[in-house]
This record gives sequence, structure tokens and C-alpha cells, in this order.
Amino acid sequence: MQLPIDQVRAAFPALALADDGQPRGYFDAPAGTQVAGRVIDAMRDVMVGACANDGGLFRTSVATGVIVESAIANAAAFFNCGDDEVIFGLNTTSLFFQMAPLIAHDWRAGDNILLTRMDHDANVSPWLQAAAARGVEVRFLEWDRQSFALKLETLPDLIDARTRAVAVGHASNFLGTINDVAAVCAAARAVGAVSIVDAVQSAPHMALDVAAIGCDLMAASAYKFFGPHAAILFVSRRLQAIIPPLKVRPSADVMPTRLAPGTPAFEAMAGTAAAIDHLAWLGEAAGTMSAALPLRQRLVAGLAAAQAHETDLMRQFLAGLSDVPGVTLHGIANPNRLHERVATFTFELAGKSSADVAAALAARNMFVWHGYYYAWEPAGVLGVKERGAVRVGFTHYNSAAEVDALLGALAGIARVG
Repeated sequence: MQLPIDQVRAAFPALALADDGQPRGYFDAPAGTQVAGRVIDAMRDVMVGACANDGGLFRTSVATGVIVESAIANAAAFFNCGDDEVIFGLNTTSLFFQMAPLIAHDWRAGDNILLTRMDHDANVSPWLQAAAARGVEVRFLEWDRQSFALKLETLPDLIDARTRAVAVGHASNFLGTINDVAAVCAAARAVGAVSIVDAVQSAPHMALDVAAIGCDLMAASAYKFFGPHAAILFVSRRLQAIIPPLKVRPSADVMPTRLAPGTPAFEAMAGTAAAIDHLAWLGEAAGTMSAALPLRQRLVAGLAAAQAHETDLMRQFLAGLSDVPGVTLHGIANPNRLHERVATFTFELAGKSSADVAAALAARNMFVWHGYYYAWEPAGVLGVKERGAVRVGFTHYNSAAEVDALLGALAGIARVG
């Protein structure tokens, strides 16, 4: 299951760019990945050859209808759900804010919801605001500072017959931890609560499966998995049956129009579908999958190949990071636990501000983030909201040579001053 890294990198036009002869090092993937070439081509084709609204009888409108159907089918394969359980939107944050008042429409005083201290605020604030509007209690699932895992053993004390919703992140955009969301969703389902999963950070790294996880709602942003600025949302049939529609009166009361008011960005839908095709192609590139097989099967194989490659990069990075003086890593460092995390690393260098480290790397044309990345809760637990931390992330387009270059730069920065 070896990814041909040169072939994979050639699929991304941005990776060929250099500035003053210095190649770009893209280590900023947790905030947004580079875009696959097929995505760019698909979006251009829509805007040139099918620039029309859907629902008409003329050529460009019919072509748009085909694009919509294809994009929905790809998104359904991505989530492993039905075509009637998917909608598109601007981004995960917008989709959760859109859904929150619908899900909360029948909450009452005395009810409660459960959130986590590990999540990106996109999966916290929408539910906090909905709870405040309906006057319900908010509870939090904590995480262990040593294991960097959610304290799942406390679920029985937090979820009860009055719990109406449980929201949890699949992977942390700060710690990198992959959470046992199936266990959390099972606990929610046992009391009839709506279960909500933010899969933004997991989507680029592992196959999503709402059937296995058992959630009611799952969102992922395409610009985090090599596509355009758009997002896809799984809405279970069970949830559809208990929430009011969000549509203009003339729209059909069926999915996706039932919960996706207004005209979508057709070019973004096509780009998202192409990003999913790219992930499926990875299995072919690795030699583990035939192009003739169903999309879902190819997706699982492609993401398995990506995950294997990223695991090698994680092992390499952690081994090298241990030699950088003054490093504090906020996340799993045990090489025997790499299956419990994605390739997102947040750390501090003693005596260096996160902004100074990010600036020093930027001067070397290496792109990383600093701050707390909207991870308000975990940053608060760690006490780093004010000073921030450095975050780097790897995907299947990063190479071992790039990781070595980054480690060398970090060691040099750590030793200065």
C-alpha cells in the first residue's frame, strides 16, 4: 500500500509553485488543504459549459441537473448513506448554525445537551446559542490531560432521559485525537437524543461511515479534503422526520431542497464531487484498487492508502521532534498510538512565541498556523488562548523530504537566541 508520492504530488498544481526559487512547504492542511487539479478542472467546466440553474428543459440546465445528481451521489458514497440524506452548504460552521434551531425547536426547560471540551467551536457555539434560546442546560464531556482522550467513562453521568442532543468531534483540530464517536453516539441513541458529529478534521485522513458510527448529523468541509470552499452534511432519515423544513414555499418538500434553501453553488458541488473522486483515485495509484469498482469501495481503499502514508510521516515527525530542544507537544506522542490520532500536531517551543515560530518558518517558505484555531475549549483547558501554539499538519501530498526539512528548520529556530 505504497503511495507513489511523485505521482500524487503531480495531481496538485500548487505543489509545483516556488517563490524566488524556494519551494513551498504546505504544512497548513488542518486549516485548509491544497486543491486537486481535477477539482479545478471540474469547477471551470461547470462555469463554462453548464452555467445555468437546474430544473429547465434546455441543454445547460439539464447539464446542471446531472452535476447535482452526481455530486449528491458522490457525497452519499463519502458518508456511506442514502442519496436522500445529503445536503450541500457553505461550510461546516454555517451548516451547524443552520441546523441548530431546527433541531432545538422542541427543546424545553429542564432538558439538557452534551458538548465536549475538545471540539472546534463550530460544533460548540451553534448548540450553545440554541440552548440559550430554548433555556436548556449545557453539559460538557471532558478529556484527559495525559491520554488526550475523551473521558468516555463519565458518559452515564452526563446523558439522561432529558438529554436532547450530543455533539462530538471525530478528530480534534488542536490535539489530533481521533475520538470514539460511535460510543458517544450509541449513548445518545439509547436515550433518544440527536447525535451530531463534526468530521472536518477526520475527513481528509480516514473513511467516514455514518452507518457504523450511528449518528444523526455529520458534516465535513470540502476545502479540508482537497476541494473547494463548500461543505456536505449527512442528515439521517430519523432526524429528517422530527425537524421542520427550511425552504421557500414553492420548493418540493423532499431532500435536498427540504433542508437546503436557495440555489446551491453548482460549481462547488462539482468540485466537491471531484475531490471525492481524487480520494478514490488514491487506491488506484497505490495499486490496491481497480477503477472499475464502486466508488465507496475505492474511497475506502484510497483513504487507507493515504492513512498508511500519513502514519509513516507521523512516526518520522515525532521521532525528529523529540530531538528539537524545548518542545512541548499537546497531543499523543506515543508511536504505538498513532492509530488514535490524525497527522495534526500542536506544540510550543520554550522561549518562543507561536507567532515568532510561524514567522520564522514562513521566512523559509514553510506554511504553518499559530494561535488556537477556533479550538476555544481545548485551548482553554491547556491555558494557551493568550499565547497560542504552533500547528502543523500532514496529508497524503506531503513527502518525507518535506518533513525532514521542517524538522531541520524547527531545530534551527529552537536553538536561536
